[in-house]
This record gives sequence, structure tokens and C-alpha cells, in this order.
Amino acid sequence: MKAAWEGIVAIATGFATTLKHLFRKPITEEYPEYKRVLPERARAVIILTRDPDGEERCVACYLCSAACPVSCISMQSVEREDGRRYARWFRINFGRCIYCGLCEEACPTSAIQLTPYFETCERDILKLVYEKEDLLVDHGGKDKEYNFYRYAGVVSKVGDKGAHIKEDKPVNIKSNMP
Repeated sequence: MKAAWEGIVAIATGFATTLKHLFRKPITEEYPEYKRVLPERARAVIILTRDPDGEERCVACYLCSAACPVSCISMQSVEREDGRRYARWFRINFGRCIYCGLCEEACPTSAIQLTPYFETCERDILKLVYEKEDLLVDHGGKDKEYNFYRYAGVVSKVGDKGAHIKEDKPVNIKSNMP
């Protein structure tokens, strides 16, 4: 008898919930006209940023493509005469991207950053493959003042060995000998 009573109470509770919502005004958001404010840390389309000197931040280290769980990032690295590396081409397939943010976390130069822009619906799936020219922006993104080559210790036009920020002078190996 107790089990039957619990069943009746459960059904009555379900019907009460249904009746409560049956007479409410529907909540409809007119999407293209009204866009919901996204959380500050929302992740969507990826961009490639520049350092404060205007140079590309990407050094084509392949860490973003290695960290990507769906393998949607590919690139080819090249080195200039001054020792600075860059990506000859950089490609992201947003048809496969799951916007997890692992590429952004793996990037040592803060070149790759995720933006809150999410409207990338396309009928042709090949339009979701973005090249370097589509991704490269003219600003520093979230880290406006960061320049990888000022910290990296790589000899370039920014400085020699030991001249970078928080870098010690090179050690003379012969002075360490007994």
C-alpha cells in the first residue's frame, strides 16, 4: 500500500510541474537580433596575434598541433636570416576543432588565442579551413606587451645572449675548469 501511495505522489508531482509550466509565458530569444552576453572566459574562434613590435608571435614550434586532441592544426616552420622562426603556412580546420583551448595553453609565445566569437556556421565545410592570413590580427590579444624574443634567450635583433629580460650572462666554460 505504501509503494502505491508513493507512486501516486510521484505522478501527481510530475503533473503539477507540467501544469505549472503549461500556463507560463514562453521564453524566446530572437537570436540574430538579440545576442546573449557570453561569459568572460568563453572560447571559440582562434586568432594568431602579433608582438608589440608588430612581428608575428608564432615561432612554429608545433606545440599547439601536438596538444590538439583532434589534430586540426598544421603548419610549416621556416627560419629567417636573423634567427627568428615563423610559420610559412598555418592552417586550422574549424570543422574539426572542439574549442578545448589546449592549443592556447601549450603556446609558449601567446601567439594563439581563443576569442569569444562563435558564429562560424557555413554550408560548405571547406570554408571552415582557415589559413594564416585569415587568423592573423594586428594586435597582441590578451597579452599586449609580451614579446617572446625578449625573454627566450635566442640571439636575434632584440638582443644577444645574456641581454634578454631575466637572463644571466653566458658562462665561460673554461673558467669553470679546475
